[in-house]
Amino acid sequence: MSAEKKSKGRCLCGAVCVTVDAPLGDISACHCEMCRRWSGSIQMGIEMPQDAVTITGPVKSFQSSEFAERGWCETCGSALWLRDTQGQNAGYYELAPGLFENAGGASLIREVYADCCPTGYALAGDHQRVSRAAYEAENLHVSEGVVE
Repeated sequence: MSAEKKSKGRCLCGAVCVTVDAPLGDISACHCEMCRRWSGSIQMGIEMPQDAVTITGPVKSFQSSEFAERGWCETCGSALWLRDTQGQNAGYYELAPGLFENAGGASLIREVYADCCPTGYALAGDHQRVSRAAYEAENLHVSEGVVE
C-alpha cells in the first residue's frame, strides 16, 4: 500500500482528474474474458472505497454485466475504473493504476482468473494467484458466461 495519504491522477489527455483522499491500495489483476475484452489485455485495478474517490471531467460508463460497470474518459478513451454494483465489493472502485504517476507506488498483490491467462504472457513476481473456480466460489454474484 502506498504511504501517500492523498493521491491525484489523470487520464491521458488530462480532461479527467481523479483524487483519492486515502492511502492507495495495492494492485489486483484480472484475466477473465470480460476484463480482457475491455482492456485489450490484463485488467489491473487499485481497489478504493467510493467515498474516498472524487472524479471530475467528461466520463462515460457502461454497465458491462449485471454486477459491474466500467468507466473511461469521453475525450481520450483512457480506462478509469471497474466498479462492482453487487456483491461484497459493491461500493468500491478498481481504479486504473496508470492514472497515477508510477501507479501511485502500488504493488501487484493478487491475480484473479490466473488459470485463464493467455499463454503469450505472464505476470512475474511473488503474489497471490487465484483460479477462476476459487474466485467465483468467493464471489457468487460473478458469472464469467456473460460475455462468452
